[in-house]
Amino acid sequence: MAVRLAADKKYYGFLVFYLVVLSALGSFVNDMYSPALPAMCRFFGCSVSTAQMGLSTGMIGLAIGQLILGPLSDRLGRKPVLIGSLSLFVIAAGASLLSPDIHFFNGCRLLQGIGASGGYFLARTIPADVYQGRDLAKLMALIGAINGIAPASAPVIGGVTADAYGWKGIFVVLGAFALLILALSPMLKESLAPDKRVSGPLSQTTAGYKRLLTNKAFMIHVSLKGTALGLLFAYISTAPFILQTHYGLSQTTYGLVIGFNAIFVAAGSMAALRFRFLKNAAVAGAWILAVGIVAESIALWHIHSIWVFEACMVVALFGLGNIFTASNTLAMNEGRAQAGEASSILGIAGYIVGAIVTPVVGIGNILHSSAVTFVIITAAVLIFARLTRALPADLTSE
Repeated sequence: MAVRLAADKKYYGFLVFYLVVLSALGSFVNDMYSPALPAMCRFFGCSVSTAQMGLSTGMIGLAIGQLILGPLSDRLGRKPVLIGSLSLFVIAAGASLLSPDIHFFNGCRLLQGIGASGGYFLARTIPADVYQGRDLAKLMALIGAINGIAPASAPVIGGVTADAYGWKGIFVVLGAFALLILALSPMLKESLAPDKRVSGPLSQTTAGYKRLLTNKAFMIHVSLKGTALGLLFAYISTAPFILQTHYGLSQTTYGLVIGFNAIFVAAGSMAALRFRFLKNAAVAGAWILAVGIVAESIALWHIHSIWVFEACMVVALFGLGNIFTASNTLAMNEGRAQAGEASSILGIAGYIVGAIVTPVVGIGNILHSSAVTFVIITAAVLIFARLTRALPADLTSE
């Protein structure tokens, strides 16, 4: 089945499109409503850190969902898990509109994260079912680059929607987007043939995770992706308060700025394919990231210019794009024998880091706490990039 799907060029175009919108839902879960965070603080009468907990609970839900749904997709197939998770997201998005307080809302965010997790990890799993090696790298880089539209458009849509209809309008749009993906799902072909599915008792799932967690190369790639994604989440959670509260941008203008920045993540994703060895793309990306973050941290403490903030951030985001393509592809190629569980671990790592750091960047002076958090996470990225360089290359340009 995988060979037939890989050879179907017409279906390849639909697959790329579908995987882009599928993974976009995971980005939209946080990126789209981030412009409304300051307004939600006022609406619910809560602190910045409490409002940011909605980002954290969404990330926790994404992590929990992947942990559970990854093994299920290896047993039941990809499509049943996809349809069930998308349905949960639609229900949770609707329930959030009825939130009487911020705590109920944050609980709905947990369920939204679980629902969105199905699409998010399957956007990595399905390519690994069908492709391998450089073909897998090209598809994942293409999806990553095109999917720059998601973080680029989500804050714009969220900002415009919040200005026009308030924060509730954002979740109406999110629910409608998930319904659209559900409507397209009948056209998606099952990528995991019945004879490739895991059988036996569910207790064997633990053994499968154990094999992956003890695979040194896989876990190095996972750790690199996790710390890099954690930095992206720290940036997403702090940017509304820096750009709107500190620099005075409107929600719409904020969305346009974040959308512009996301283009550099997409550019970095495609640039990673220019390296013969993808591990070298990860190392180069880590050093580009370090240069941007060190300059950004100095600016947050001493310069206080939106132009300097932007110049430093786009450099850092380009480096992150390099890292995402390299670490995603290397990890999934290493764990392709258990693609569902491998994708789950890969996704969970970033959300664990993200759930920890998003409330931290809102403590005290947000400019200073953001600078310190950015530097600490970047140091971890550099460590795992160095460990990646020490591994034998498993993908080349051939």
